[in-house]
Amino acid sequence: MKLNNLKPAPGSVKINKRLGRGQGSGRGGTCIRGHKGAKSRSGFSKKIGFEGGQMPLQRRVPKVGFKPFNKKKYALFNLDDLQILFDKGIIKNNIINKNILVANGFIKQNELIKILGRGKLKVNLNITANKFSKKAVKLIKQVGGEIIKI
Repeated sequence: MKLNNLKPAPGSVKINKRLGRGQGSGRGGTCIRGHKGAKSRSGFSKKIGFEGGQMPLQRRVPKVGFKPFNKKKYALFNLDDLQILFDKGIIKNNIINKNILVANGFIKQNELIKILGRGKLKVNLNITANKFSKKAVKLIKQVGGEIIKI
């Protein structure tokens, strides 16, 4: 095999249509572009989303909603979740805080914690978190637990 023997695969190379090479070629004169107008000019490119003068979709559809960029996201734990953790022996000494949850892989180090009031607690726990729902506070205090807000 030599470099001068190499050829592209059959059908892979396509010969370009040569425009503007006289009337005899069949593509002379206006070069298949028609007469006048922006599309016949060199350098023409229509805008993305242009719909031929019709009101484009992105302008017809109304703007909806708002997403606050500084919204805080909380890792949510219900009281029944905490009870299950205690029953499995993950929670020891009746203390729940960020370090215990991070060590067991339930949350990441920089996440915030919120305790919600679904379910019931049977054990008095000392819970340290960023936020508590009103129902959770009520149920924790009923059992004799302690709430510490960070």
